[in-house]
Amino acid sequence: MNIEPFLPRHDGAFELEQPARAGEVADLLKGAVDLHCHSGPAAMPRILDHREAMREAAEAGFRALLFKDHYYVGMPHAILLQSLYPEDRIELFSGIALNNATGGINPHAVDHAVALGAAIVWMPTLSAANHLADAGKQTKTFPKTTRRMLPVEPLSVLDANGALTDKTKQVLDIIAEADIILSGGHLSAGELHVLFEEAGARGVKKMLVNHPTYVIGCTDEDIRQLVGLGAHMEHSIGMFVGGKSLKFTPQDLAHLIEVAGIDRTILSSDLGLIGSPRPVAGFRAVVQTLLDLDFPAAEIRKLIGGNAASLLDLQHIGEGAFR
Repeated sequence: MNIEPFLPRHDGAFELEQPARAGEVADLLKGAVDLHCHSGPAAMPRILDHREAMREAAEAGFRALLFKDHYYVGMPHAILLQSLYPEDRIELFSGIALNNATGGINPHAVDHAVALGAAIVWMPTLSAANHLADAGKQTKTFPKTTRRMLPVEPLSVLDANGALTDKTKQVLDIIAEADIILSGGHLSAGELHVLFEEAGARGVKKMLVNHPTYVIGCTDEDIRQLVGLGAHMEHSIGMFVGGKSLKFTPQDLAHLIEVAGIDRTILSSDLGLIGSPRPVAGFRAVVQTLLDLDFPAAEIRKLIGGNAASLLDLQHIGEGAFR
């Protein structure tokens, strides 16, 4: 088997300048949590693998790291790596994305993922009808797989009448019982309102909107309403620092934090892509940005670690402890 296409491209990272306040940044990174790390192996080219991501995050003092792949369940990697490298003293997590590769909105796949220790279920991302409808617009530069794959079957959580499908409701019940995170994936803002309202009614306590202003189409009012339903807004660090993923300004970041509030905002890397910074480098850059914007240290710690830790129940595990 030729594994070359699946190995990380070490020459593909975007190099960022060292932060001006490097010592202060390094101190603030201790205890950080990345809920959105796109390390490999993956069907798309990546600049680092899961072991490298783990080691770099551990060296920076991160408390936890969550691997995200659009096509496969990542918990076996997380479990094995944490078992093999306990000296890194970092918690590893993953979950399942409900795309075509995992059977779509598939309660059986979610049930299996939960049995393996999934911390999060992402609703459809690359297979979402909303993502596909955006093709040629925001998603035109989205990473491509290393080989041609079968045509995507568009997925939605809603039926033809705009109501949640029965399988979606079943998935919500599994998430609620397991008390894990429900992510909206790449569903539209309109779908998220319906999904999260029903999720809350069914007992889901942890809800997350990934990059609300990229592909999802959230307005400020959408963000406020979704926060009102109990959701956290997760903004992708890669979209606010240098590299291929750059889309927004520091002022945009400050505004979005203000709209949702400090306690409902999470900054995760969404990095590992060719042409973008490595995840820890992205965290360093965004912390420097937050310092430049005069955010106090306590708020920065919430944005890059504390709020995410609460979704992973790390406050119940204890500093440096393992599952």
